[in-house]
Amino acid sequence: MFTRGAATKALRYCNCAKTARSSTIRTTSRRHVSSTASSVPVPSSVAAKAHPWAGVTTQIDQVAPRFEIDASQIEIVDSPTAFYTTLKDKIKKAQKRIYLSTLYIGKTENELIDTIRDALQANPNLQVAILTDYLRGTREDPNPSCASLLVPLVAEFGGRVKVRMYHTPNLNGWKKEYMPKRINEGWGLQHMKLYGFDDEIMLSGANLSDDYFTNRLDRYHIFKSKELADFYHDIHDGVSEISYNLVPSDEHTAGFELQSPMHRGIPDPVFHPQRFKRHAKQLLEPLIRVRARQKIVPLEFDEDKTFVYPLAQFDILLGQPTAKSFMNYEFRNPTSTEKPVLTKLLAALAKDDALRNARWTFTAGYFNIDPDICAGLLEATPASKQLVQKGNNLEKACTVITASPWANGFYGSSGISGMLPAAYTLLSRRFLRQVAKAGKEDAVQLKEWRKGTVGQPGGFTYHAKGIWITLPSQMNTQSEEEAGPSVTLVGSSNYTKRSYSLDLEVGALVVTADEELKRKLKAEVEWLEKDATVTTQDDLMKVERRVGARVRAALWLVERLGGAL
Repeated sequence: MFTRGAATKALRYCNCAKTARSSTIRTTSRRHVSSTASSVPVPSSVAAKAHPWAGVTTQIDQVAPRFEIDASQIEIVDSPTAFYTTLKDKIKKAQKRIYLSTLYIGKTENELIDTIRDALQANPNLQVAILTDYLRGTREDPNPSCASLLVPLVAEFGGRVKVRMYHTPNLNGWKKEYMPKRINEGWGLQHMKLYGFDDEIMLSGANLSDDYFTNRLDRYHIFKSKELADFYHDIHDGVSEISYNLVPSDEHTAGFELQSPMHRGIPDPVFHPQRFKRHAKQLLEPLIRVRARQKIVPLEFDEDKTFVYPLAQFDILLGQPTAKSFMNYEFRNPTSTEKPVLTKLLAALAKDDALRNARWTFTAGYFNIDPDICAGLLEATPASKQLVQKGNNLEKACTVITASPWANGFYGSSGISGMLPAAYTLLSRRFLRQVAKAGKEDAVQLKEWRKGTVGQPGGFTYHAKGIWITLPSQMNTQSEEEAGPSVTLVGSSNYTKRSYSLDLEVGALVVTADEELKRKLKAEVEWLEKDATVTTQDDLMKVERRVGARVRAALWLVERLGGAL
């Protein structure tokens, strides 16, 4: 899809060789802090028995709400077809509510809409709320679009179906007037993927269209927890409140109208962007930093725990974090939660002796990683050479998985989007140079994922994103080797500067000591790596991987216009 970046957004937002600004948060002065964060010294006898993740979770408690659940409440779905089957099954069985936050619903997804319609007809108490992006959801208008697909549900079921479309406040004035469709999506999108059914929530990076149901690989985690489902529902509802309302209209060719939030007394994001952002901040910031019930009583992470930290990145609405210095200490007030939490996590891997040799796997289908996160990953990489047994092979400890050009959704596209595969080749090349400059060549490898060729029979595209962290084997008191990763980050973010500055993103950090869940996470990584091949700088320098001058020229133009293509 074009919205995740017509060609040059990749180049603009991921030069890992850029000097990343320091993101380490030494102290926070927000009132939304966990009661687990204590200044009371821990006796050495107690500290010696603490779980390796105990100190990290205490730090994260200061930034994001924490929910403790049983590991068995987390289910991992393992394919696009299983994702679609699960989605329809959950819709059919829902009794109280369905809420779907997605970039868009494919304009021909009639079967999905019929499934929702059947559920509404079968259960008079069912309420359905759908949130998409305004620009992506109306891209094809006045031809069939996401909006025209959804409006019949509103017409048929009235107040039981609410469809809202978020419009970024970043696209206004002359940009709104003159930027063509598809290109205008580079100024910011509603990119959250929340699929809620009664007391369950599915987090994913997948949108709701045919390719994501058949041949576009992503991740899909289901959390069977009322508290988590309620938390994400509140975020969905909050963003919906400030979005445009989809209503039937006989006056428009496509049969719908999008009513401004001004109809509900909320500033319009296009005409009053600053007032809109102030209102959004006041509404949303308390939602993403609200205290979870588990935070009322101090709770240390140990061998019996699984913690889930819901994360959100809304900097386009909440603003950048602020910092003040006092007596050589920096007090930083984060607004969003995803990047601050990820920064803390990576800093702990780099600085904590107990975690220093932990292994990580990072993946993003669109590999234009945020410079701060890129630097954090390299700092968190073990300094000494480590080899890990993967199947019949010995491989480096830390792995980046990204799409090969032949698994990129833009492969073979015409126009600007056709530049993307070459752009990501350039970014991968720069990343490997950064790895070499940091002296981490013996510990970090890049893999490109490919299953067939895009557009040909059996060809898949790669859209997965996430992070997995596995503790060093000597820390596990039960066996010689860890069963699998004990930390993962799952959600909508591509970990780009665009994700952290322009789009709305949501996800979750999972920290677990449960052996069975670790094994499931390990299987998930192996499933993704099965079709991935180690790629070196020499591979990226081959003739067929060369990057032309057009890509660099497009980058220059986009930067001057302030977009993120």
